[in-house]
Amino acid sequence: MTRGKLRVYLGAAPGVGKTFAMLDEGQRRRARGTDVVVGVVETHGRQHTIDALAGLEIVPRRAVEHQGTTHLEMDLDAIVRRRPDVVLVDELAHTNIDGSVHEKRWQDVEAILAAGIHVITTVNIQHLESLNDVVESITGVRQRETVPDRFVRQADGIELVDMSPQALRRRMAHGNIYAPDKVDAALAQYFREGNLAALRELALLWLADRVDEGLDRYRDQHRIESTWATRERIVVAMTGGPESAALLRRAARIASRGAGGEWMALYVSRRDGLSGVSPDQLLRLRTMTEDLGGTFHTVVGDDTASAILDFARAENATQVIIGASRRGRISTLLRPGVGERIIAASGDIDAHVVSHDYARRKNPTTRTSSSLSRRRLVLGYAFAVLAPLVASGILLVTDPLHGLPTEAMVLMAVVVATALVGGLVPAIVSAVLSSIWLNVVFTPPRRSLTIADPENAFAIGLFLLVGIAVATVVDRAARSTVQARRARAESDALTVLSHSLLHAGDDVEELLAGACELFGARGAAIFTQTGDGLERVAASGLPPSSPDQADVTVSIDESTTLALCGRRLEASDRRLLTAYAAHASVLAERARARRSDAERARLAEGNRTRTALLAAVSHDLRSPLAAVKAAAASLRNTTIAWSPEDEAALLETIEDSADRLNALVANLLDMSRIQTGALTPVLAEVDLGAAVRQALDTIPDSSRIAVHVGEGAVAMADPGLLERVIANICENALKYAPDGAPITIDASCAAGRVLLRIADSGPGVSKESHGRLFAPFQRLGDVPAGDGVGLGLAVAQGLTEAMGGTLGAEDTPGGGLTLVLELTAPQETP
Repeated sequence: MTRGKLRVYLGAAPGVGKTFAMLDEGQRRRARGTDVVVGVVETHGRQHTIDALAGLEIVPRRAVEHQGTTHLEMDLDAIVRRRPDVVLVDELAHTNIDGSVHEKRWQDVEAILAAGIHVITTVNIQHLESLNDVVESITGVRQRETVPDRFVRQADGIELVDMSPQALRRRMAHGNIYAPDKVDAALAQYFREGNLAALRELALLWLADRVDEGLDRYRDQHRIESTWATRERIVVAMTGGPESAALLRRAARIASRGAGGEWMALYVSRRDGLSGVSPDQLLRLRTMTEDLGGTFHTVVGDDTASAILDFARAENATQVIIGASRRGRISTLLRPGVGERIIAASGDIDAHVVSHDYARRKNPTTRTSSSLSRRRLVLGYAFAVLAPLVASGILLVTDPLHGLPTEAMVLMAVVVATALVGGLVPAIVSAVLSSIWLNVVFTPPRRSLTIADPENAFAIGLFLLVGIAVATVVDRAARSTVQARRARAESDALTVLSHSLLHAGDDVEELLAGACELFGARGAAIFTQTGDGLERVAASGLPPSSPDQADVTVSIDESTTLALCGRRLEASDRRLLTAYAAHASVLAERARARRSDAERARLAEGNRTRTALLAAVSHDLRSPLAAVKAAAASLRNTTIAWSPEDEAALLETIEDSADRLNALVANLLDMSRIQTGALTPVLAEVDLGAAVRQALDTIPDSSRIAVHVGEGAVAMADPGLLERVIANICENALKYAPDGAPITIDASCAAGRVLLRIADSGPGVSKESHGRLFAPFQRLGDVPAGDGVGLGLAVAQGLTEAMGGTLGAEDTPGGGLTLVLELTAPQETP
């Protein structure tokens, strides 16, 4: 089935006439014989809209009951069954009442289109999803009903129903939009002239972008590559050098002179990676571009001029901005630069050459320096002077054996050898001296600069030119070889960096050691600026004591610097060092993220604990407090004559309740100290037998506990904390064990550890629940409601771990639960 076509009437604000325009279109189509029906139209009581409905068939709406109220919604099923040619649907962004087929009216329209029926609809610009926040910032009103932009963009036709703000306000004042009692409020709030002007501009710009999209599709479909200057589009080409900021500002100024202009910053990266700028510099240029209102783009290409023009034509750009060349005049004459080639090939694209402070000057950050050492250059010049002389002497000695062609070829070989040894300039010196020797020594008349035969003069001149050309080619080949080796090393290093970033870890010192190895440096360090001054956070080898003492420094971020000492680096090596700095930045970011995650987890756990605490302690605090209050009030009541037995019982109630409160508050304080890390145990040799007896003295009904701890059972522990641990475990055992059931405590030593076992014969706990025993606020459902908050074992485990021990659980043979307290035994003194 062929999908229906969608036509949208777009308005900047209510009342501009979208619904009237939709009905007028429906009337025209009906007059031409098209089957047109009205799916839904909101007239809002406007007479002109009601009159425009005359003669159009209206599909009755469907009644929907919601919360005791009847609502009328568009009947989707009736429209699909009716199958007209065209259906008119007003207010595309409307939200349907609960119980409808779809949540939104635009989804109903989607279903109608899928049924092969054409739809004409209306929508205001403030209801487009992408502009919702912008409209709210302008009008102060957030639209709850929105339509996805993608749905409106796919419309076969979008027509803007436009009206000036002044005319719309006049319509409002005349009562043609809202009821008279709402006019004044609307004019003073939503329908202010500034609001309407801003909404109108939004509608015009959004529709202009849709027109551009359609134009781009048309150009692509018809393979049109020439520029159509429908609006000013400016491409500013950057080298990444210091003049780039000035070019960006100039492009922004030019684009701002005309309405609807846009500009794009372009950086061309070479495929071989032998030249370029640092990622940090590109990031700064990207940020500056976006701040000035442009968009930043990067393409890869070997021919910079062609890449710039190809991008400009693909974007239908009307202007290209380039900076004045930093190359010298002679170099420009010998080989045209990027700017000259762009001007020559720009065609119908205007090319602007912008002057800047760096024009006709070499940029020190991008200058290509000699790849040869000073020693090799000196050797090259010496070879250039001496080699032609030695070769000429040998040729003189063997003069009868050869002629001028052989002598010229030998001296040409000397020029090539000089280029290999010392580079281009020594080779040119060698070519000049060789041509002089060829003239003076081997060309008649000999021992004179005069050349008798014109053909010999031509041969010597050709020899000089060929020698210089060959020297140039050899020198370039040698430089390219060096650059290729450097690029390969750089690529290998970046591969190692990427692998370590993806698979290895966060060892910054290992990263610094790799940098030292790669660059042949003595040491490396990372420094960060803190409130207390400069701090060295990581180092490797023999690092510098400060960035000022380093040979090379690279910024990682605003406050952190990577420093190397032992070798000065060339520009290409500095780019690779920048990659190491970027890697170090990622590692630092990882560390910060881990710390942040740990802090969030700690805060979340603290919040969870506090929430559980508030929920758990309310009853446990209230019960003993209420008992104390009731007993004390009874004793203070002078109207009742209490017997001595009654007074003793009431006092005992007060004492027991106070003990419960004291134990509860102590556990809460201990848990808080454990979670905040404020617990600092003082370890000493503790006799376990004595510690158990002291702990049992504080526990009621401790006579049920049988202690089998022999003499000499000693462990390293904090005496006070150990007593708390034993007391909490024993109280827990007394709660679980049935009346009269035995509870035993015994101790043993093994492999430098001391084990204290507290076993009960209660109902026991399943192995799956052993881990939950030590979680705060866990009672596992076998303790009477309100009897404790489940902190005893959690506190016991926390205190044990603070002393360097462990607390675990195992089943008691024959039934019950055994808690095993494991502590470190004292070291024997030799």
